[in-house]
Amino acid sequence: MNESTATAWALRPAEPEDVEVIAELRAIVMRPDLERLGRYDEHRVRQRLRDVYASEHTSVVLVDGAFAGCVTLRPVEDWLWLENFYLSPALQGRGIGTAVLRSLLARADEEGMTVRLDVLQGSAARALYERHGFVEERQDPVDVYMARTPTS
Repeated sequence: MNESTATAWALRPAEPEDVEVIAELRAIVMRPDLERLGRYDEHRVRQRLRDVYASEHTSVVLVDGAFAGCVTLRPVEDWLWLENFYLSPALQGRGIGTAVLRSLLARADEEGMTVRLDVLQGSAARALYERHGFVEERQDPVDVYMARTPTS
């Protein structure tokens, strides 16, 4: 449990059966940005999560003991891929996402690992990542690809 934010949160390992609640959260969280980009598809937004879901690399975010979000930190070659980082809209803006991200990045720093991610063009989440040292590596019409090298 982490008490550094106003709201108590914790991470627990994801289970295979968490996939549907996570797919639903993804659809809710991503809908505004995907609609803005003209790319929202009711089925595809959920299926894309199901297709890549790896419970062994995913953590469920709990707030006051209840499901509040998720994050995946998947090893790829000699770096980590941060993906599927979603927090319930009702809990956004309380510092929980920042606290979760800080804890993941501290672990990556201890391991000396670069962390990479992609964020949708125009997403407000980009500012969160930039505040934590991520820089743009490249972009395409839909996504911005970012990386953060470990700090000592």
